[in-house]
Amino acid sequence: QWMLRITAYGDRLLKDLDMLAWPDSLKEMQRNWIGRSIGAEVDFEIDVPKLPDEQDQPIVTVFTTRPDTLYGATYMVLAPEHPLVDRITSPEHKAQVDAYRQQVARKSDRDRLADSKQKTGVFTGGHAVNPANDQKIPIYIADYVMMGYGTGAIMAVPAHDQRDYDFAKAFGLPINVVVAPVSHLTSPISDLNSLIAQHAFEEEGVAVNSDEINGLPTAQAKEEMAVLLDAEGVGHRSVKFKLRDWLFSRQRYWGEPFPIVLDEKGNAFSLQDDELPLMLPEIEDFKPTGTPEPPLTKAKDWLKYERDGRSFKRETNTMPQWAGSCWYYLRYIDPTNETAFIDKAKEAYWMPVDLYVGGVEHAVLHLLYARFWHKVLFDLDHVSTPEPFQRLVNQGLILGEMEYHVFHAPDGTVVTASEARDIAEEATPDGLRLCAISTKTAQRLEGKRVSEEEIEKTANGFRLKADPNIRVDARSFKMSKSRGNVVNPDSIVAEYGADTFRLYEMYMGPLEAQKPWNTRDIVGMSRFLNSVWRNLVGGEEQTTGTSRMGSVALPEAIERQLHRTIKKVGQDIEAMSFNTAIAELIKLNNELTGLESVPQYLGETFALLLAPLAPHIAEEIWHRLGHEGSLARIPWPSYDPAKLVDTDMELPVQVNGRLRDKITVPADSDEAAVLAAAEAATNVKPWLAGKAIVKRIYVAGKLVNIVVK
Repeated sequence: QWMLRITAYGDRLLKDLDMLAWPDSLKEMQRNWIGRSIGAEVDFEIDVPKLPDEQDQPIVTVFTTRPDTLYGATYMVLAPEHPLVDRITSPEHKAQVDAYRQQVARKSDRDRLADSKQKTGVFTGGHAVNPANDQKIPIYIADYVMMGYGTGAIMAVPAHDQRDYDFAKAFGLPINVVVAPVSHLTSPISDLNSLIAQHAFEEEGVAVNSDEINGLPTAQAKEEMAVLLDAEGVGHRSVKFKLRDWLFSRQRYWGEPFPIVLDEKGNAFSLQDDELPLMLPEIEDFKPTGTPEPPLTKAKDWLKYERDGRSFKRETNTMPQWAGSCWYYLRYIDPTNETAFIDKAKEAYWMPVDLYVGGVEHAVLHLLYARFWHKVLFDLDHVSTPEPFQRLVNQGLILGEMEYHVFHAPDGTVVTASEARDIAEEATPDGLRLCAISTKTAQRLEGKRVSEEEIEKTANGFRLKADPNIRVDARSFKMSKSRGNVVNPDSIVAEYGADTFRLYEMYMGPLEAQKPWNTRDIVGMSRFLNSVWRNLVGGEEQTTGTSRMGSVALPEAIERQLHRTIKKVGQDIEAMSFNTAIAELIKLNNELTGLESVPQYLGETFALLLAPLAPHIAEEIWHRLGHEGSLARIPWPSYDPAKLVDTDMELPVQVNGRLRDKITVPADSDEAAVLAAAEAATNVKPWLAGKAIVKRIYVAGKLVNIVVK
């Protein structure tokens, strides 16, 4: 099994996160996944008779982030898989230990963590010696201790760790206080024990009942205890990561074969450079063997390898998909290079990747391991940057269409959704369904789906038409086959076209937001594209090569809007705000609808602005406007800053706070001119006649309000 030492890069993976333009939430996910812990490794001698070939007592090393609590360690727990379990277990406890280990072996790591509240374990019959006070403490095995973190063993300090506290209570083990608040520093032992009457005291404080470090604050006590351990030769400072080293092998046929051969003693050797790349053999049967042996063992001739008169056997495990996905972005830069995986000059020009768009599910998988892979390549001087992806955007999840549910009590009574709490999905033989708890009776409620025709939307949410007193739960769920709410994009494209599908997805809302799908809303994007076609090309009866282009002068207001649209769409696309870019194009297209014909440059500009969002129809429009090549080769349109400012502005005019008219005045009008125009407005005059003006209010560029009595 080939392992990659990813933990050796833990500190750099953490530190370099700060230089990346990534969402803070994703950075935090990686920090938590890497899980850097600072503490100490402590050696506990095992109190067992030495074997004939042993010069010293066996030792179990534990990692702890709180070495200051060492005096409070009253027992030890090993992971059931720990290699020293057999050595430690006494004969009278062996049967019970073996049975428990078999029971744990049937659980996944996920299950073991999920069951951690229910403490189980078995006493091994062995004891360890606490190096702080030379006291013997019992050794247990328990499923809540994992071999993948730390050393697979813990010193249990039940007074100051809730997990250890629960275990100690369950097994009747001692609980000794060794950390107390400053206020308890001079308290008798009985008062200190009151700290842990109900639960562990996990806060920092000062050391008590701890000899050399008594009275020291937690931070200082940690440092002092690390020094003492090192001086006594029974421990040292250490940093650990929750991140595990990478198991980089698979027992399957597909995947890149390892360029490794093994001699008769199992020693590994790499192939020569001129023997690369190593290709998979062509075999007819690549199904699993039904044994621990991988499918490649079936390729008998391929397995045999000779070099310098010696016989070897090829490695039969293959690499996982990570072998390609962790560096594919580099190969894209130089895909036809047959002498190196990438040309250095090309890599230096293109890297790092400016923008990576991907779902949040990549956060602690692909993105983390690609970063690790890239750092290895950087250390080997194959790439010029320490990080591969400079900026990251997580697109939001597209949910299924809105679903409506009512809740039923066990007796069949319909319960309003406002009386349901802890609403959640549960799996049933018929698929997923909603369940909840009644806030009144605490009874279990079952959700039943109702159709959209059975509900109505009110100011107070969705209600049943048959009984408006019943509020309906309305929500969208993640698309899944089990819910039956998956939308097949092929059918949408077949009915509306790829451009409409693209525009609808982008127009649903901000890219990063989670959004519910609604097939009925797609028609809006279809109408928009049909309107664009009519405005720039004409009706369906128009023949190929024709358009509505003309030499007419463009009204000044529309020309100014065109320049604003060029600026807005360009900025929005760069900011990945596609929904607002589309909204701006819709506004401009609405203005074109009333024109008898459209100036050529306006039609060309519109097609260029539309192209990144709806490329197929934009290309077709471009050709209908008389061009032969692709618009992808045409520079992005530019705008005139002078034409971004309106010469006129429209202002609403209110009388006593109620809208009575709108006026259009020069954009540079002063307050006196604006107020005069407001009072002279046709629909305002009748409301001023015979009344005294008490106050005139002008909110610059926004509105006018005239207060009369």
